[in-house]
Parts: sequence; structure tokens; C-alpha cells
Amino acid sequence: MSKELVEVPVWTLATAEADIPAVLSDAAVTPERLTGLRRALAELSETPLTTLEAHAAPESLDRSKGIHLHGVSPLAQQLSQLVKNTPQVVTDGGETLYRMQVPAKFAAQVAGGMVKPMAASTAANGVHTALTDGSRIVGQATMVPVTAGKAAAAGAGAAALTVAAPLVLMAVAVGVSAYADQQRQKTLERITELLEKLVADNLESEQHALEACRGAIQKATSIVLDEGRIGVSLGLDSAVFAIDSAVSKASSRIAKWEKALQTFDSDKVELNKLVRAMPGVETADSEFYVHVQLARLAIAMKRRVIVLQAVEHAQLSEGNPFERFAAVLHKEQHDIEAIDRRLDGVLLRLSSLQLDRSHGIRDVMFSSGEVDKLLNTTRRLRDLGQTVQIAGRQSEVTIDMVQEKNGSVIVFPAIAS
Repeated sequence: MSKELVEVPVWTLATAEADIPAVLSDAAVTPERLTGLRRALAELSETPLTTLEAHAAPESLDRSKGIHLHGVSPLAQQLSQLVKNTPQVVTDGGETLYRMQVPAKFAAQVAGGMVKPMAASTAANGVHTALTDGSRIVGQATMVPVTAGKAAAAGAGAAALTVAAPLVLMAVAVGVSAYADQQRQKTLERITELLEKLVADNLESEQHALEACRGAIQKATSIVLDEGRIGVSLGLDSAVFAIDSAVSKASSRIAKWEKALQTFDSDKVELNKLVRAMPGVETADSEFYVHVQLARLAIAMKRRVIVLQAVEHAQLSEGNPFERFAAVLHKEQHDIEAIDRRLDGVLLRLSSLQLDRSHGIRDVMFSSGEVDKLLNTTRRLRDLGQTVQIAGRQSEVTIDMVQEKNGSVIVFPAIAS
């Protein structure tokens, strides 16, 4: 069966006025060609240049993973205004999937903790494939550059550039926030599973204290994204305090683990010595593994608060909001990224250990139970290493947004392309 050829409108969005080379024209290009042009522009320009594609929304799209914004929200209005000011784009009144690609050069500024190779299970929640109908590919796209609003550059190629800083800011903020919340949910599920097997009231209290912050964060997010002011009545201050306290506990526990691991001179370690240094590491449902997940949860919650605070600062500040947004994020993310890297370092060090049986004077015999314990602990530590996403080549960040017939928008978790 021949595949239908679909023309996809593509905007090149800038966050400020910029001069760009004449590499884009009104002629249709393939997705591969557009990818190359986008990366070239990112290297040649000091201003963040993103591309925004408009597709017909697939019927099979799972919308439960995204953040819903009302039709009067700035992001929804910015999208509507962009299409309205683009004569080349004709809408049929249906729902539109917008796909924004943020170049790797700038994605690293605003997407700390996620510009890494992502697990397949995360990517499966997105729609980053050829347009499909169920399981069948029904169309291949050619990308048609369009323009709208104020063209910032002069000379050849200027018609392909649109200044849309608020649109880029909002899309990136909601996409990264949705990603952080997705990580929070996945971590919370692991904690709940572990606590079902472990009676530990103090750990449950830590979990509930963090989860109680979610309501305040969600309300504050909706207000900020509607360009409102965050009031004391929302309880965000107390939520931030609880999250910062959880991050402090996580940092303290990581420091203890780092100190314990420093006592081992080599990768070959007797199991009993490891257990004495890091109690619970040999048991699947011990406090140690809950502490690891609580650290992950605190980090995920802190990342969402950081994005929220950065958007608020950008909206209240004069000048380029994207630059202000990136500057606040960079400052705030430094400490939380350092804690995340330290946790990853602990887990990777544990996964690299070569566990051995005890070699004391009385340890001549080695029972089958001890063999099983050694093998199971070794496997468990290897699994810990698999949970670490090692930062590799900086990736582009893709953000999908669906604008529904009533004007509302659903923004899906940003993913590294």
C-alpha cells in the first residue's frame, strides 16, 4: 500500500532578534534535511532557535501523560496566534499535534537531569515516530517552512524566522515540568512497593511529607503558567521547605555511603564487610533501597519547583524571558545536579564491586544459603547500576503539544531525542 505524502508546516522560532544564514527557504524539505539545517543553525546562532511542526493529532495518542492547560492560558493563545498569523497554514478545525525541537546546545541549559539517553519505557509514552493510524504507518512528511509575526533577521532567509520568546519559554517550562512529574510518579511507585514489604513508619512519614507537596506545586504551576502571582495561601513556601529538607536528608545519606565506599581499597569486597559498611544492601526490601528511592523522589520534586520558580522570575523580569529563565535554572540546578551525580556515583560504584565470600579462619565451609545470598546481592547491585542514566552526547529535547478543538492544550513530558 502506498503511503500518503503529508506536508507539515514548520516554524523556526527565535527567542530574540537574530541574524541567521540563508539556509532556509520556502521549498519543502525532508525531515532528515530539516534536522541537519536545525543543528547547523543552532551552532551558528547565539540565540536559541527551535523548530515547531504541526501535524494532525493521531487518534491513538494517550493524553493521560501530559499536563492540561486551559484555552485561555498564554501557551494556548500563543499557538493560536501563531497559526492565525500564518497564511500558509490552513486548519480544518481538528486537533493539532505540535512538536517543538529544542537544539542540544540550548536544551542542556533548561533540561538538567534529562538530556541523557532515555530508557525505552519513557520514550514509549511519547509520539516521536512517523504519523501512524494504530500500528500502521499511513504517511510520510515533507516539511514546509512558514513564517508568522515579526521576522527578526534581515536579508535572505529572514522569512523563515519568527520571534516567539513567550511561546518557547512556556513550551519548554511545561514540557520539563511534565517530565519531572513523570519521574516523581515512577519513583513514588517504587517506594510504595518497597514499603509494602517493610514496616518503617519514619520512612512512610518522609514519603507522605514529599507527596503532600504535590498539590501546592500543581496549583502554583497552573497560576504561573497563566501569568498570575503566587500567593502565600497556596502553601508553596511550606512545600519548598519540605522538599529542601528531603534533599538535605538525601545529601546526608549519600555522604555516609560515599564514606563507607571509600574504605574499600579495591573492587573485590567480602560480602560481610560490605554489609557492615552499608547495612541493608544485601536485602531487596531494606531501608537502604527505600532511602535510594526517597533521594530520587526529592530530586524529582526539587527539579519541578526549580522550573516553576524560574518561570516566575522570567515573567517578572525585564528583557529576554528565555535568557532569564535559563540563567535562573542554571544557578538553581547546580546544587541539585551535584547531588544527583553523587547518588549516581554511589550506585555505579556499588554495581562495579566484585563480591566475595568471607575468608576468616572459621570460614572454611560455605553453605548453599550463603552462596544464594552472595549471588542475589551481586545481581541486585548490578541492577542498581542499570538504573543510572549516564550522560552522553548532548541531545535535542522534543516537546509534544496537542491543541484540542476547544483551544485547550496538553503538553507531554519532554524527552531527549
